[in-house]
Amino acid sequence: MNPEFSLSVQFASETDNLPSRAQVRRWVAAALEHAAEITVRIVDAEEAQALNQDYRHKGYVPNVLTFEYGEISPGILGGDVVICAPVVEREAREQGKPLKDHYAHMTVHGVLHLQGYDHIDPADADIMESREAVILRRFRIPNPYLSFPDENGVRQ
Repeated sequence: MNPEFSLSVQFASETDNLPSRAQVRRWVAAALEHAAEITVRIVDAEEAQALNQDYRHKGYVPNVLTFEYGEISPGILGGDVVICAPVVEREAREQGKPLKDHYAHMTVHGVLHLQGYDHIDPADADIMESREAVILRRFRIPNPYLSFPDENGVRQ
């Protein structure tokens, strides 16, 4: 049984080939283990970099940022997932992955962070990555942590 959730999907990117609201909703639903109110915002590099600088004091453009608000009311988690469209496009191209698959991965990754998953230490990373792979498999998306082809099609 999937927990109830409220989702706002915001498109603030000039990039083409963005996922649909329905796709984002399915990916969020698959990753949720708790009732939640979530915003997924897909942005361009300038906004992602500004948020990363303002809130994490890091100057690079990230692929995904998660803002976890904890319980916003009893039993309901709140948070925002910000996905940088140009970075996701570049990474998908570099890794030889379908763009949709990489958007799914970044969405699932961000939603897991909202629920307390992390990858700071190797043991926690193993748990989180395993959970991501299981969720993505439901959409017939290969494990994103396995090797991917280089520019010549050779798997790394």
